[in-house]
Amino acid sequence: MKFTSTVLAALVATSLVVALHAQVKERPIPRIVKKDGRFALLVDGAPYLVLGGQVHNSSTWPAMLPKVWPAMEDLNVNTVEMPIYWEQFEPRPGQYDYTTIDTVLTQARQHHVRLVLLWFGTWKNGSQHYMPEWMKLAPDRYPHLVDKNGQAVDSPSPFAAASLEADKTAFTAFMRHLKKADPERTVIMVQVENEAGTWGTLRDYSPAAQKLFTSPVPRDMLDAMQVTSSASSPNWQEAFGPEAEVCFHAWSVAKYVGQVAAAGKAVYPLPLYANAALRDPLKPGAPGSYESGGPTDNVLAIWKVAAPALDILAPDIYTNDPAAYLKVLELYHRDDNPLFVPETGGAANARFLFSALGLQAIGFSPFGMDYTRGQDTGPGSRQPDEFLAWAMSYRLIGPMQREIARLNFEGKLQAVAEEEGRATEILPFGSWNAEVTFGAARRGSTPAANPAPAVRMLVAQLADNQFLVTGYDCRIDFRPTGTEQQRKSQHIIPGTDETPSALIDGKWQHRQFLRLEQVTWENGAFKHVRTWGGRGGETNGLYFGEAPVVLRVSLTTY
Repeated sequence: MKFTSTVLAALVATSLVVALHAQVKERPIPRIVKKDGRFALLVDGAPYLVLGGQVHNSSTWPAMLPKVWPAMEDLNVNTVEMPIYWEQFEPRPGQYDYTTIDTVLTQARQHHVRLVLLWFGTWKNGSQHYMPEWMKLAPDRYPHLVDKNGQAVDSPSPFAAASLEADKTAFTAFMRHLKKADPERTVIMVQVENEAGTWGTLRDYSPAAQKLFTSPVPRDMLDAMQVTSSASSPNWQEAFGPEAEVCFHAWSVAKYVGQVAAAGKAVYPLPLYANAALRDPLKPGAPGSYESGGPTDNVLAIWKVAAPALDILAPDIYTNDPAAYLKVLELYHRDDNPLFVPETGGAANARFLFSALGLQAIGFSPFGMDYTRGQDTGPGSRQPDEFLAWAMSYRLIGPMQREIARLNFEGKLQAVAEEEGRATEILPFGSWNAEVTFGAARRGSTPAANPAPAVRMLVAQLADNQFLVTGYDCRIDFRPTGTEQQRKSQHIIPGTDETPSALIDGKWQHRQFLRLEQVTWENGAFKHVRTWGGRGGETNGLYFGEAPVVLRVSLTTY
């Protein structure tokens, strides 16, 4: 065999990569754990909070990466979510191109961030647009879904056996390469498909699908959805009535995605999740008004049973209705499901990172956070409002994200975002109540809500009488737990002449700040910056403005 200089260079490069991996100490594989009803994502053996940014759909190509990393630095992320394209990974059947994966791994390490990789396989937003060309050119072998009229739809069929086998094989090769190429565990999670499901038709009406639809529903599906029926072995229509087609398609898609996930996890057991294009949680609408088949809130139980290899079912939240946003967080915060928001948008929604933390979220990530759309990134350039909104939150809690993740996993943390028309929030911590005031209030007056809610506040209990406190644009004070004193008004306002007090065992107990320390997080520990003292907003109700400030508050009573 005749070796060209190109071949020789490639062999040398491969040998260097193998040698380098051999020298790297293998770190623990990231995993999801549960304790006392709370979840944590363990990275390097300790709880980790994903402060993420997801790039645009076509931004993982190596030529686009120079416009990705500056944006992530501006956002202060610790994790970048990036798609891997099946069409690029397997340009010809059984031939795999690892170039993009290896490039992303190398550059992520250079920029000191972790990765969540998104497998754009059979499904991307309900379609098969990222399948390899050789599959798209063979629709008889890799068929589309068929609607009621017998017409092919721009969506893959979940009953296409050849498509399933091809996806399983490719995803397994992808995960096997990750295991070999990433002993540093730069990749901490993988998304399987992207918003799997179908638009424009409720389900597949192909002969294979019709046969299963009229067959008895698997017993585990009936149990999962708590269905009782007069028929001993009901079919889907008998069991689910008006929701039959939605439930059937959810089962069909979940079984497919679950098999792909299980094949990949068998070779490399990273945490895996599937993301959902949502229906409106407050006004769901009739079947067909939202993407059918994916892990929407009404079929989460089906997905949990049909796709057990998935660790998380995650909502992509793009609603601008605050009530709907909070409802989605509530619906996906389940005893069998860690809360993780892999996609969201809107500058006004940045504050809901804190609402998610209050529900023990393991991570949060806005979508489209790169500079591939022509934004000016030069010195003095003006960033979009959305970038700034997220950067503020990440700058605040990013340096201590490990400590935040640990405290949240231990049940010692509460966080809240301002809701429209609401001026105060009480966060109970055993013998103390933390009282958060959102709206500005003059001394002696009742607080009023802000016209445009933007406040966020995080409080964690470090010891019985010690708290970690940080936030933006709000005040906080602490009151001993007991019967509240009401001498001057129905609400005692932080910053007034009233010291928060409580009647305990027949005696008034008044709050006193024992020590107020402004701190930073450096090298795995809090570092003292200065001690706060005196009145004027420092010790007479703690005010947080737009500067990122973290306080360690020690309390006592007198």
